[in-house]
Amino acid sequence: MKDVRAVLFDMDGTLVDSEGAVARSWKVWADRNDVDYAELLRICPGLPAAAVIRHFRPQWTEERIAADSRGQLELEYADLAGVLPARGTPEVLAVVAELGLPWAVVTSADRKLAGIRLGAAEIDASVVVTRDDVTRGKPHPDGFLLAARLLGVEPAHCLAVEDAVAGVESGRAAGMRVAGLRGVPSDVPVEHLGELADLLRGVLAR
Repeated sequence: MKDVRAVLFDMDGTLVDSEGAVARSWKVWADRNDVDYAELLRICPGLPAAAVIRHFRPQWTEERIAADSRGQLELEYADLAGVLPARGTPEVLAVVAELGLPWAVVTSADRKLAGIRLGAAEIDASVVVTRDDVTRGKPHPDGFLLAARLLGVEPAHCLAVEDAVAGVESGRAAGMRVAGLRGVPSDVPVEHLGELADLLRGVLAR
């Protein structure tokens, strides 16, 4: 951890508590398409909507998948109920600023949804990499690699912070150490961002 020079945060479930909005939008799609909702919620964290839909409906054309993905986004754009900073977000961002570490958001959301949710949570990020900015979304490394390049920090010196298996795989594929929230297998397991804030201060402020 002593060699960490930048921190790259996932958005949904990491910096932003949007669980209710995400769950409500997917409940609509699951009901419409006779998909097991519990299984869908197990699969969807960290993945772009198209990847989730393709998982459950591999026989669909890419045009149908794209259309349903757009429908999911429209539902999520309009639903900000309960969208707030996640536990420990203010603390970890304060510590990152205190330590002078550059940071970014790397999300599977598109740019519009990222702007809406970060705005609702009152998080001002100067670097935000979205699904619109890369050819391949998580679990591929493209988003994290682009964020590291924009910050001017080598991937090996970046700490990715994630709450989903797909995100952890993405960060590791980028050659980064990964902090995982709430029991997600990772290099640096933490329960919440406040715990990560204490860890960063304890290691890097010496």
